[in-house]
Amino acid sequence: MTTKDYKEIMHTLPKQPGVYRFIDPKGTVLYVGKAKNLKNRIASYFGEKKDRTSKTKRMVRSAERFEYTIVETETDALLLEATLIKKLQPRYNVMLKDGRSYSYICIKKEPFPRVFMSRRVIKDGSFYFGPYTSRKRVGDILDLIKTLFPLRTCNLSLTQDNIEKKKFKVCLEYHIKNCLGPCVAYESEAAYDKKIQQIKNILRGNFGAVRSHFTAEMKELAENLEFEKAQQLKEKLSAFEDYQSKSTVVSVTIKDVDVFSIVSDEKEAYVNYMKVVNGALINAYTLEMQKNLDEDEVDLLTYTIPYLREKFNSIAPELILPFEVALSGDEIIQTIPKIGDKKKLLELSEKNVKYFLLQKRKEALSRANKQTSAERILRTLKDDLSMKEMPFHIECFDNSNIQGAYPVASCVVFKNAKPANKEYRHFNIKTVVGPDDFASMTEVVYRRYKRMLDEGTKLPQLIIIDGGKGQLSAAVTSLKKLNILDQVTIIGIAKRLEEIFFPNDSIPLYINKKSESLKLIQQARNEAHRFAINFHRDKRSKDFVKTELTTIPGIGQKTSDKLLEHFGSVKKVKAASAESLEAIIGKSAVKKVLAYFAAQSDLKDGEKK
Repeated sequence: MTTKDYKEIMHTLPKQPGVYRFIDPKGTVLYVGKAKNLKNRIASYFGEKKDRTSKTKRMVRSAERFEYTIVETETDALLLEATLIKKLQPRYNVMLKDGRSYSYICIKKEPFPRVFMSRRVIKDGSFYFGPYTSRKRVGDILDLIKTLFPLRTCNLSLTQDNIEKKKFKVCLEYHIKNCLGPCVAYESEAAYDKKIQQIKNILRGNFGAVRSHFTAEMKELAENLEFEKAQQLKEKLSAFEDYQSKSTVVSVTIKDVDVFSIVSDEKEAYVNYMKVVNGALINAYTLEMQKNLDEDEVDLLTYTIPYLREKFNSIAPELILPFEVALSGDEIIQTIPKIGDKKKLLELSEKNVKYFLLQKRKEALSRANKQTSAERILRTLKDDLSMKEMPFHIECFDNSNIQGAYPVASCVVFKNAKPANKEYRHFNIKTVVGPDDFASMTEVVYRRYKRMLDEGTKLPQLIIIDGGKGQLSAAVTSLKKLNILDQVTIIGIAKRLEEIFFPNDSIPLYINKKSESLKLIQQARNEAHRFAINFHRDKRSKDFVKTELTTIPGIGQKTSDKLLEHFGSVKKVKAASAESLEAIIGKSAVKKVLAYFAAQSDLKDGEKK
């Protein structure tokens, strides 16, 4: 993907947190990345940063396009990035391929539940909260819970029967007031469960009553002049409130579901699909549809759901939808959520589809503006040059040589005021000897339009010649010879004063230096010059790498390349036997090579004598 491609769509990108994916022409995901600001992060791949590695540049060049998924927070972006990397294993991703998991806070399903950090989610009925991207943050939360709600940390089986039989004794944790002694019935199970319920509320983000409790406790500590304890409690509470405990991209309360949302207008509809497997969002896709009749969103979603589920091989038993639809198969559960994690997933899907629609509209507006801009420039150019028709197709010629050596020429093509790079052509000068720019221009213009006439290709409306009256006259000679001078407009542009010359008119035209039409002519001239110079440089470079073998009469570049590829050097070719040479290049060529080396040897012997 080029910087030019990016610049055409950069204004459509959102400044939201999310995950982006670079994708190659085959549809393979090359790289997955996260961003706090998608627009700024993606822009960094196409700027002039010198610290970008060659691997990054190669990845961007290999990509045909990129896609992105918007999420609520930077933490969600990190989690979704990890999920996609583990699933897709992109070629250019290195981090997170090791299967590293995130931390959860587990409330164990047992009498007098323990609360602890876990790397694994075990389906035993326990409650899991998270995932948490920072282990330190989990430690802060557990410390806060431990401070506010003394809980047991032992793994004893505190069944009612064991407690009544007095199988246990209090430990050090009881004596330092980290535990209230449920193992010896100093604390009832009902009182303990109330603390657990309060902890669940905190981990779910229900801070209302808990915050009031914290505030009252801190105020009491302050009144008792225990300022240090009050400050410690305040710092831990602040750190906890800053953390968003619930993630919309990974959830332990949701298993396998498909999420759908839709937006539409009079002509088109867009359906966003999110695939959630084992509580993790592993795929997001937006489908664009053309509306043929007055279908409503219910009908469109009813048609689209089976198609997308089949496309992504989904067998999820539950659908999260904005409204109920009629689907075949009673076993599929339809959920229209109002609150909770499922509602957050639906809102995330709706957010993505709305941004997709917004981007499409911005791109359409941008194309319309560009089209308007191109038409304006071409109309101005038509008026400035007094042309009969709009110059939608422009071609520009330039020559390049060094004192007659390596003479070449270029022809660049502009369509709708933009370079058409694939239609550029370069020419080796065939009929001109020595530094004769006029004769070279006559040759390449004739060859170019002779071929277009033979192939039945439509001629350009405007031809630009890089040079003054001499080069222009040379090009006109060819157009007259082809009988097409009256079918095109041809001009020459002199570099010194940017003068525009017309055939058979000695007085040049001066276009305003700020005019868009002159800038277009200059752009075409500069592009033709660049293309010719590059071709000229390449030709010189190829000539410089010729070996001694190519100086042998009758031995060309291909034969020379075969010998060097097989033997490795001219010295080894000289030392090779006639039989081994013959196996590579044949009898006729071997005679020429051996005769040349024999003559060189005789010459050296004569010089020694």
